[in-house]
Amino acid sequence: MISQFPSAWQKKLAQLNFSELTDIQEKVFVPISQGDNVLGISPTGTGKTLAYLLPALLKLKPKKSQQLLILSPNTELAGQIFEVTKEWAEPLGLTAQLFLSGSSQKRQIERLKKGPEILIGTPGRVFELIKLKKIKMMNVDTIILDEFDELLGDSQYHFVSKITNHVPRDHQMIYMSATNKVDQSVLAENTITIDLSDQKLDTISHYYISVDKRERVELLRKFSNIPDFRGLVFFNSLSDLGASEERLQFNQASAVSLASDVNVKFRKVILEKFKNHEIALLLATDLVARGIDIENLEYVINFEVARDRETYTHRAGRTGRMGKTGAVITFVTHPEDLKKLKKFAKVSEIYLKNQKLHIK
Repeated sequence: MISQFPSAWQKKLAQLNFSELTDIQEKVFVPISQGDNVLGISPTGTGKTLAYLLPALLKLKPKKSQQLLILSPNTELAGQIFEVTKEWAEPLGLTAQLFLSGSSQKRQIERLKKGPEILIGTPGRVFELIKLKKIKMMNVDTIILDEFDELLGDSQYHFVSKITNHVPRDHQMIYMSATNKVDQSVLAENTITIDLSDQKLDTISHYYISVDKRERVELLRKFSNIPDFRGLVFFNSLSDLGASEERLQFNQASAVSLASDVNVKFRKVILEKFKNHEIALLLATDLVARGIDIENLEYVINFEVARDRETYTHRAGRTGRMGKTGAVITFVTHPEDLKKLKKFAKVSEIYLKNQKLHIK
């Protein structure tokens, strides 16, 4: 299949050492190319963005504006999709534009005048631009809903349904989801489901550390002192996150939180520093971490056991992406915690000594 891609893409693939498609990329390629409605389900980290982008971009006609609309549940993810899309669209002579709430609407309307073939954004802002008749849904042939499981449960879903009601009857719908918790009744007619949700990401190792509840922040501080250590730390509650960040920073630990009230610009700065190994620990809740994609992230740490298997899987999927190795470490303070954790993954016990992790 890769051998049939345009020569501009062949060069890119060679640079990226990209010799074969992942399972989801392979399975959705033909149905998307043929214009079928598709629901693709595959775990985080299996290459879902390119799974829909490659076939969708090949169908576009240069210089015909507003053919493809991609909606995402949050600004981070929309921004990432935009970066990836530009990378693959530009060699084909296609342009993409990004439409986010919180950015200047006037500037976005100016960008639309340039006639981009691809529109990417969050549902609220896209719907505003439709109401202003700046985005013309009659032109749109394909709508892609990324992280569809998130969009469904979100306050934004009413925007999504309003947007899809504005399109011509014969458009194509593509839904991408990391979990199979999807209400089939909201899908377009004749949607083909490709469900790879039981795929195991076997490049991820799962561990736990037994620690007294009161000692967890101190243990995080020790992790932050390990040379070259970089971990995304998940908290179940905002209050735990806030209190831990305060104590860690008071003790001069290299730890910063991504709280939801941090403005977009500052979040970008924090993420860049974390990506460049200038921050050891990035503290987050599930809501805040949505759409964050850190290449080659080595560790995910659970400050406590995740609420359910789905949450655990989502968190674990931040590491070990696209065949790279990664590890998930969960702090366990009670035998009941361990019992619950063992339902989510096959775990081994480890401990930290002299700035090194050892398996018990």
